[in-house]
Amino acid sequence: MALIVVVVLDDRKRLDSLREKLAAMDPAPLRIVAIGEGETDLASVDRLNPSTARRQRQKTMARWLLPFGFLAGLTFTQITELHTFDALGPWGQPVIGGLLGMGSGWMGSFAAAASVASEEDDRIRILRNRLNEGNWLLLLEPAPGNEPPWPLIQQARPKAVVRLGED
Repeated sequence: MALIVVVVLDDRKRLDSLREKLAAMDPAPLRIVAIGEGETDLASVDRLNPSTARRQRQKTMARWLLPFGFLAGLTFTQITELHTFDALGPWGQPVIGGLLGMGSGWMGSFAAAASVASEEDDRIRILRNRLNEGNWLLLLEPAPGNEPPWPLIQQARPKAVVRLGED
């Protein structure tokens, strides 16, 4: 996951000035997004949207839980010798058990994704609170292999600097 730096500023002029200086750099950052009143809406920035992160976690969990759920359902049907779906024959009954297990794995992926909170979610909540206080956010993604321009960021006198996605 790429490093993202979010700079919290309380003055619109400093936001515009920093954005212009960052855009003029060589090499320029991959992404510079201003968020706040009169700028981009926070919900439209995927990196700062908790529901997007939760949806991504759910997809990742489903990738693992669906096959294991199928195998668990198949095994459970075989070892318990239940005859719930006896009309489907000796092959159909375990397959239906596997499909029911797979459905359980799919539902479990939603529950697991919703119950997991990361440290990054807490950082994003802090950024949302700063935005609600009337501040602006400047999201900066440096070019690969480059460090963020810390001296330039410090010259803008930010209220806070939050790093996201550090490896």
